[in-house]
Amino acid sequence: MKKAILLTLILLAGWQLGMACTNIIVGKKASKDGSCFVSYNADSYGAYGVMQHFPAATHQKGDKRVVREWEKNKYLGEIDEAPVTYNVVGNMNEHQLVITETTFGGRHELVDSTGIIDYGSLIYITLQRAKTAREAIKVMDELVQKYGYNSEGETFSIADPNEAFIMEMVGKGPGGHGAVWVAVRIPDDAVCCHANQSRIHKFMQLPKDQVLYSKDVITLARKLKLFDGKDRDFDFANTYCPLDFGGARYCEARVWAVYNMYAEGMDRYFNYSAGLDMQAEPLPLYIKPDRKLDISDVMAGMRDHYDGTALDMTHDPGTGVWLSPYRPRPLSWEHDGKKYFNERPVGTQQTSFAMISQVRSGMPDCIGGILWFSNDDAHTTPYTPVYCCATEVPACYTLKHANAVKFSLKSAYWVQNWVSNMVYPRYSQLFPDLKKVRDELDSTYAAKQRAVEGTAQILFNDDPAKAVKFLTLYSKESAQLMMDRWIELGEYLIVKYNDMTERIDQPQGGFEVSSYGSDTIAARLKAPGYPDEVKKKIIEETGDKFLLK
Repeated sequence: MKKAILLTLILLAGWQLGMACTNIIVGKKASKDGSCFVSYNADSYGAYGVMQHFPAATHQKGDKRVVREWEKNKYLGEIDEAPVTYNVVGNMNEHQLVITETTFGGRHELVDSTGIIDYGSLIYITLQRAKTAREAIKVMDELVQKYGYNSEGETFSIADPNEAFIMEMVGKGPGGHGAVWVAVRIPDDAVCCHANQSRIHKFMQLPKDQVLYSKDVITLARKLKLFDGKDRDFDFANTYCPLDFGGARYCEARVWAVYNMYAEGMDRYFNYSAGLDMQAEPLPLYIKPDRKLDISDVMAGMRDHYDGTALDMTHDPGTGVWLSPYRPRPLSWEHDGKKYFNERPVGTQQTSFAMISQVRSGMPDCIGGILWFSNDDAHTTPYTPVYCCATEVPACYTLKHANAVKFSLKSAYWVQNWVSNMVYPRYSQLFPDLKKVRDELDSTYAAKQRAVEGTAQILFNDDPAKAVKFLTLYSKESAQLMMDRWIELGEYLIVKYNDMTERIDQPQGGFEVSSYGSDTIAARLKAPGYPDEVKKKIIEETGDKFLLK
């Protein structure tokens, strides 16, 4: 599409993304080992990423639970407590139930600020009360109908070891009380992705046993004069969250990039996803990958920057001297009265925390459910394993040592941000060293998994409580291993790349000093200068201005 037309679309859209996350769902028959994977980048500037923990508990009749808005901690009200609640670690409970989200917003007039349940509270309350994905959908419906839904439009990933669903929910407007929703089961051999744009279209045309929905999801649309066709033709996404340029380029493009990594033939959806032709064929709700996927494939999807595609972020002046695939926010910006935009990839510096849940049938729940967790940008951090049975979560993932404005080297959020923020400005120079350590840690945990779980199974057969204790300790030790290694990496990077130079490692490791005992030996210090691509751009733009005569 011509630049002028593209600019017009941007101006008409006026689209700004406040909340921005990405989810991938991998069905159990689409994975190499029968695992179901659900990933989540929780992207929110300024938010201090923590791993939630709610211990299992019993409650007396009449007990109340205080509900506070997840993002702002604002008091919303109280609800009846359930007689029994389950252990919750992050976005997974002790029964291997997983719930994550992305916000699509939708029609703002459908938000009901009088509701008690916001989307974050809905996730964690449901995880404490449900054992399966279908039960979770039922609980979520009951909660919002009884107490009201106080959020914008939301897409949820909901999975257990046997089934995975994508569920979309919107409010009914001020005083409407409750929400309308639809949930579609993801086939076991399929992959689904969502990224802040409603993705469920004509669900009434899907097999009835694969779809659940609120009884008034279509009648509300008719009442609001948003739809007047046949039920069979009702389109949830087009009705409650009409696509605009931002919804395509900032959101659907991320989904396209993930699908493009896992299957051939995605070029046919590029123009739609990139916002170049929004009347073209939309992306499918889910795809069948060309190969069986493992956790490394999911990690790659959550770390993507449109690498090797037409949207690759390393081939324009925004990369800076060190060819960075990161861009400053906001997503759109102005110059000389015109509006422009930055690409919005899956991997982003604004991630508060990232996770990949792995759930497995045929195993005790305490062993089968793993939350692979990281703070900050998923591209520049490793994932550490925390088992769903953990009775304690690693302190580095909590508020124990720090918060959003208090730095601590005992906080994973701050240690990982510290290292990432050294790398961003000099990406092409520093990232290879970070990637090496990141991949080493990812591989270390993967290599240990079978032995750890074998030991846990032996303990479980003797006494399940012993397995829980063992896996809790292993989860904490894994996080500490990451913390120690990441601090070591940060110290290494600042020494090796101080002042835009580069110290050369000795073959046996470390750096060599001169005979005086302090200075670097000159022969082991180099100044790499500009990457060739940057040299070329400078010459193209300045001609002979810097030509050495």
